[in-house]
Amino acid sequence: MPSIENESKMNSRPLIAIVNPNTLAVIGLRQLLQQVLPIMEVSVFRSFEELMLDNPEQFFHYFVPVSLVLEHRHFFLEHQNKTIILTTSTDPHAQLNGFHSVCINVPEDQLVKSFLILEQYAHGKGQHLPTMPKSLTSKILSDREIEVLCLIVQGYINKEIASQLNIGMTTVITHRKNIMEKLGMKSVSSLTIYAVMNGYVDINNI
Repeated sequence: MPSIENESKMNSRPLIAIVNPNTLAVIGLRQLLQQVLPIMEVSVFRSFEELMLDNPEQFFHYFVPVSLVLEHRHFFLEHQNKTIILTTSTDPHAQLNGFHSVCINVPEDQLVKSFLILEQYAHGKGQHLPTMPKSLTSKILSDREIEVLCLIVQGYINKEIASQLNIGMTTVITHRKNIMEKLGMKSVSSLTIYAVMNGYVDINNI
């Protein structure tokens, strides 16, 4: 029979650490990660020293700028599989060997796709992560709304969706409005995260 302490650990949400002195960058990144990985709890540290004071081994991943990785290379090399480098360069030759890197100097939809690819492939399409809460995986949308959602996140405009599904433009607009109201989402990026995380769309088709 597991102890109360062990049971608490099993039921707790896995932790992610963002280590970055840039407050504005951290706010946006934290919000995005909480959408892509809603089962994770995101903690923020303004410096490497702050991270060291909070039992760094407890974190599932560290999201850190390349400057901090270079400054504390020994630690991050030892935790290579946990470290995600935040870079402003899209040049693959400018990335550090052996580390996962995500370019943050791109439009929101591209950044969302980068994080979804990271989650899908680095974690075996989520199989290495805890089970998603039922509230996040329960079927909220109708079959037709799911069809419309899939076309929206694949970049189709209302006219093209109407043609694909053989329905009127007004019906597409109504479905679109209902989808966003039901999910409480206002952006295509948020809809993309929902569609991929629920298996409605393959990340390679976006």
